Amino acid sequence: MENKIYVVGMGPGKEEMMTGEALSVLDQADVLIGYTVYLQLLGERFQEKEKMSTPMRQETERCRLAFEEAKKGKKVALICSGDAGIYGMASLMYEIGKNYLDIDIEVIPGITAASSGAAVLGAPLNHDFCVISLSDLLTPWEKIEKRLIAAAKGDFAIAIYNPSSHKRKDYLQRACDILLAFLEEERACGYVENIGREGTKAVTCTLKELRNQEVNMFTTVFIGNAGSEIINDKLITKRGYQIERDTNICGNN
Repeated sequence: MENKIYVVGMGPGKEEMMTGEALSVLDQADVLIGYTVYLQLLGERFQEKEKMSTPMRQETERCRLAFEEAKKGKKVALICSGDAGIYGMASLMYEIGKNYLDIDIEVIPGITAASSGAAVLGAPLNHDFCVISLSDLLTPWEKIEKRLIAAAKGDFAIAIYNPSSHKRKDYLQRACDILLAFLEEERACGYVENIGREGTKAVTCTLKELRNQEVNMFTTVFIGNAGSEIINDKLITKRGYQIERDTNICGNN
């Protein structure tokens, strides 16, 4: 791990939901760097590790901190929730890494909320799908709106990240209004809060019902495609297999 920084996707944070590769890298690291909440989620296994953090919205400083610690000869792991390459720190690390050419970067994949949330809900992403974040901190809302419209017109199943926050309480409602201009009110949907953490909550609903739901920043929302349906309170997007039915069940012998 010398002269190298590992950018590690930790999934939701539970040890059971991290990859073996991620756990191995974290075990070997001298210092773990990340957002304070993510460091706390790592639990007792890494309690004795040196940890360094920066507050929310100081991602650039956090990345530079990782490089500076690596220059000291430390084995550094920069952790991200979910997957580091999906709304994570991986791309920023490579951008800043242009100024630290003597230090290598390796990305360790993790389970992103689209995958872990889909597993809780059933199988909402079992056909072509896209992932859209409603956070306009780094992306103008006009561009987010265009992406929502394109996804609706393309009949993609959609996983929505960052559907709400203290300053963006109505963003999911706004997104649903955009989608309802192209999709039927009864479109099968669902959402999961606190995926893989204490207090996990899963809800299935229609698009019309989703519009009026209150969600938080720890929620991932799923919009089905035209073939999706709710089966036994699970959101299912069909792959397209033809199910053979047993003609004998009605007594036709």
